[in-house]
Amino acid sequence: MSDSASDLPGAPPLLVWGAGAIGGTVAAHLARAGVDVTVVDANAAHVEAIRRHGLEITGPVEAFSQSLPAFTPAQVSGVWATVFLCTKALDTATAARALLPHLADDGVIVSLQNGLNELTIAEVAGRGRTLGAFVNFGADVLEPGVVHFGGRGAVVVGELDGRESARSQRVLTLLRHFEPAAIVSDNIWGYLWGKMGYGVLLFAGALTDASIVDSLDARDVRAPLAELAREVMRVAAAEGVTPMGFNGFEPAAFLPGASDASVDASFAAMAAFNRGSAKTHSGVWRDIAVHHRKTETDAQFNPILAIARARGVPVPLLERLVAVMHEIEAGERPLAWENLVGLAASGPMEGKHAHPL
Repeated sequence: MSDSASDLPGAPPLLVWGAGAIGGTVAAHLARAGVDVTVVDANAAHVEAIRRHGLEITGPVEAFSQSLPAFTPAQVSGVWATVFLCTKALDTATAARALLPHLADDGVIVSLQNGLNELTIAEVAGRGRTLGAFVNFGADVLEPGVVHFGGRGAVVVGELDGRESARSQRVLTLLRHFEPAAIVSDNIWGYLWGKMGYGVLLFAGALTDASIVDSLDARDVRAPLAELAREVMRVAAAEGVTPMGFNGFEPAAFLPGASDASVDASFAAMAAFNRGSAKTHSGVWRDIAVHHRKTETDAQFNPILAIARARGVPVPLLERLVAVMHEIEAGERPLAWENLVGLAASGPMEGKHAHPL
């Protein structure tokens, strides 16, 4: 059992499952601060590089190398009371099941991921061992053992039922070693749904080779982008969730009755926030253009599509976005600005050649 005392009084030993862009950045900062951190990653080359040279953090925010105990899932042993799950959303169920033997009976899994992954984690580990979290900083894995930390962003933690708890405060204390402005919220679902409203804009932008800022600034795609955010906000409202704003994304701008001026103001604020980051393109775009692998599209949006169907909320643009992304993933459609312009094409999308963009 991993029960060694942390170098920080009162800080529990921490297991970070997934040492990529999110997990690696957080783990390195916490370990540098004196937290007893162990990392697990499925990429054996990444693990070996960390073992040999430490995890290197580069970029304009921080630049340092941090020694960390690193293992693949098959190599790790021990039990932890606190586990940060930081894999891609599409790996959530597999990772949650794999880490379960390493989670204490009274332990907690904290999802530092993109998407509504707490739903999946709760199914695997139980709702009582699941703590909600939201992150919006910019980072990318450049090569095994090297993570680029491009820009700071909001970090929030909270119980799924909104109650106050000692464990959420303990996790907040840990996270503040990485992001001093991190907070606890009684509306973590509001932040998670807010991130989905913002995230759908990044997914749409990733249909092109444009940067995040260029797609947010472009006037000719403002209408379909805004409608995508509205669709997600309508599903959140149908779930009884009050979405929360962050880093320029203002949910109220995408609710019924909002003015065009409020929409433009939110897009301008989101673009301004992203101009301050050295991360120019989304992780979704990197999955397609750099890594040539499946994106998180289904993992992030299938739960929303299912809720939309159950609640009777029409989401035609979101459905079209998912369909176009599937074509790109399959190599049937190149990244192109026309993909984004054509999202608003009228009529149902009945096949991959319907409404060519």
